[in-house]
Amino acid sequence: MTSEDIEFIRNKIREHHNWFGSSLPMIASENITSPLTREAVGSDLSHRYAEGDPGKRFYEGCKYLDEIEIKTQELATELFGSETADVRPISGVLANYAAFDALADYGDTVMSLSVPSGGHISHSKFSAAGLMGFDINEFPFDEDNLNIDTEKMCEMIKELEPELIIFGASVIPFPHPVEEAREIADETGSKIMYDAAHVLGLIAGNRFQDPIAEGADAMTASTHKTFPGPQGGVILHKKQFDKEIRKAVFPGTTSNHHLHHMAGLGVTLAEMKEFGEEYANQTIKNAKKLGKALYNQGCHVLGKDKGYTKSHQLLVDVSENGGGATIAKKLENANIIANKNILPWDDVNNTEEPSGIRLGVQELTRVGMKEKDMEVVAELMSRIIVEGEETKKVKEDVREFSDKFNKVHYCYDGRIEAYQFSEI
Repeated sequence: MTSEDIEFIRNKIREHHNWFGSSLPMIASENITSPLTREAVGSDLSHRYAEGDPGKRFYEGCKYLDEIEIKTQELATELFGSETADVRPISGVLANYAAFDALADYGDTVMSLSVPSGGHISHSKFSAAGLMGFDINEFPFDEDNLNIDTEKMCEMIKELEPELIIFGASVIPFPHPVEEAREIADETGSKIMYDAAHVLGLIAGNRFQDPIAEGADAMTASTHKTFPGPQGGVILHKKQFDKEIRKAVFPGTTSNHHLHHMAGLGVTLAEMKEFGEEYANQTIKNAKKLGKALYNQGCHVLGKDKGYTKSHQLLVDVSENGGGATIAKKLENANIIANKNILPWDDVNNTEEPSGIRLGVQELTRVGMKEKDMEVVAELMSRIIVEGEETKKVKEDVREFSDKFNKVHYCYDGRIEAYQFSEI
């Protein structure tokens, strides 16, 4: 017998699992972990502390934890081609904050992408970059190409000589001009950081740009978007910054890192070594196909002249269909999970009623969907967005369609159902 409060929570977890198992999860910042990753996350490591570095802990009982952390760090540097890595940050924002602290000083001049243009809030005055007191200067943005204006960016770097140039974004359908910035940064003495949170899994599969090879001094990321690991963060960087970064992670931003998530990260890194290229390739194929199919169904998908996307993401302008907030809620009522999103021309202060929605296909890809399935997804979505059909009938069709995709792909053991709740 369990308490009513516990049963309430357990029932809500069951309901959530059942809901997502009969839905189309298309939040661009989410994914689903493999069975072996879940095994690690659910282990005794979730109970333990391991402050400090392997071999130099402030607690006893860490000898196996040390070996796991060293292996995870080795896997990260191997997969991404970095000189070294820190796998301890417990979130992407904390990874960013630690990198900011190591690469620049309070009040320094930096360059980053504005939030309406797709930049992450942690790169802005509202979050981590603001807490660092940075003098934040926004990249010039080309709305037609949905990307940073490279020529104007280079001029801006020469003029400002920023201490730090921050690439990466929450909306990143196309690669950022890292190589072009590196050429100028070598002249101005600027450092380059790339926040790969959204595209880390595509980078792991060699299907997006390679920021480290292109000249980034550090690449930060969360580990649970296109990279299908447990929630957490990672910093991949040059050895010359290792002392400062490790100090910024511990004791700077983290006391005990989450050991069960770190072990899960290690498992996912190993799986991505084996399956990452196939997964990333299919993810991008699916995104391009969905963009074209939605456009053909009458949706205003941005980026048509550039093939819609080169990542997992799509942006759809639904301002003439009721707006982002209204459409996102209608889609949710039909078991299609996506988020409202401001577009480059929107007011940054009007995030509640933006013009667009943002879509990601990485989780649909993880459960086995291919290009032909994107045609079905587009048809289901357009019935809500374009035709304004009642959500009840669409929801029934979504459930029938999604029930066919209940295994995790691109991993070593896909026997467990994707959205199965493991009850005790």
